[in-house]
Amino acid sequence: MRVRVEQTALPGIGVRHDLVTESGRRLGVVSHRNGRRDLVLYDPDDPDACQADIPLTDDEAEALADILGASLMLGQLSGLREQAAGLLTEQIAIPAGSKYVNKRLGDTRARTRTGASIVAVLRQGEVIVSPDPTFRFAAGDVVVVVGTRQGLDGVTAVLADSDPDG
Repeated sequence: MRVRVEQTALPGIGVRHDLVTESGRRLGVVSHRNGRRDLVLYDPDDPDACQADIPLTDDEAEALADILGASLMLGQLSGLREQAAGLLTEQIAIPAGSKYVNKRLGDTRARTRTGASIVAVLRQGEVIVSPDPTFRFAAGDVVVVVGTRQGLDGVTAVLADSDPDG
């Protein structure tokens, strides 16, 4: 099914984007001219009636977009895994004792050493997609890695490496 998003100008207010889900539910986002955003859920029995209107702060809107983007990305990676024999995805936590806590992703040389790629980092409910080599890890970060079983095991070993000096 192709998803259709309808855009409606709301004079004096802003713009509304609506979509109808595969199950027939209609939802939308109203973007006000002042920057405010509302998530809108329409009544299933009356598509013109609003069942719920949830105002979102900028941080909440960004978090929701990150969550939806990450779940979509992980779903696409899962689909890719089914198509590509031997390609796997895995979430790997960075332990507090790892020597890479407060170090840059580039310092791990994970892709060079293992052939596996770190494609996202999950940190306290936030999703950092495609972190660049200057991204700094924190204890408890969870990295999303794509590669072969051997590559994933290699990244796990790299990130678990503890610093003997501290």
